[in-house]
Amino acid sequence: MNTALPNGLRVLDLFCCQGGASMGYRLAGFDVVGVDIAPQPRYPFRFVQADALAFVREYGADFDFIHASPPCQRYTTAQRIQGREHPDLIAPTRAALEATGRPWVIENVEDARPELRGPVTLCAAVFGMRTYRHRLFETGGGFTFSPPRHHRYTAPLTKMGRPRAAGHFAHYVGNFSGVQEARDDMRVPWMNRDGIRECIPPAYTQWIGTAVYASLLEVAA
Repeated sequence: MNTALPNGLRVLDLFCCQGGASMGYRLAGFDVVGVDIAPQPRYPFRFVQADALAFVREYGADFDFIHASPPCQRYTTAQRIQGREHPDLIAPTRAALEATGRPWVIENVEDARPELRGPVTLCAAVFGMRTYRHRLFETGGGFTFSPPRHHRYTAPLTKMGRPRAAGHFAHYVGNFSGVQEARDDMRVPWMNRDGIRECIPPAYTQWIGTAVYASLLEVAA
């Protein structure tokens, strides 16, 4: 991975897990701090174990940009089928981010679309990966970005738990097969299976981070 020269700006990554989003911002030149309520020994940058919303309410205004990936379990089909209840954290996260006065983005899965406001979709295939992993990004605080052009892809997904078949795209969820292939494909060599299942490919936030930097330069001009 090639890291851009430091740009002197700071990103706060809330609900950071093992740091897929953080790595993308670092590749775009940002100094990154990750916050998660659970220990994250694999997180590659400065890490704070804390409640993400409490932390952003106290310290969010100290950062130039804030990224938040509230847990997606409430919105996934599998969790609804199993009848499991999870808190809705998108609305309180949005309120906390808006209170900072900083530009921000909230990321989540496609099933969370009804909870998000005008989200942008990013697809892994656009960035050369052999998976789709569509993720939604709601922006705020004066920041917006445009996604790269999304072509129509027709490669089938290999069923969960099976090795990727020739000509297929991989489905890195659940107890998927091929951890090393997933690391190589999504460029997350430090992650284990648990991290990969939920991670944002760094390419997504490198794209966003580049747009953030241009936006902040425009504001400062």
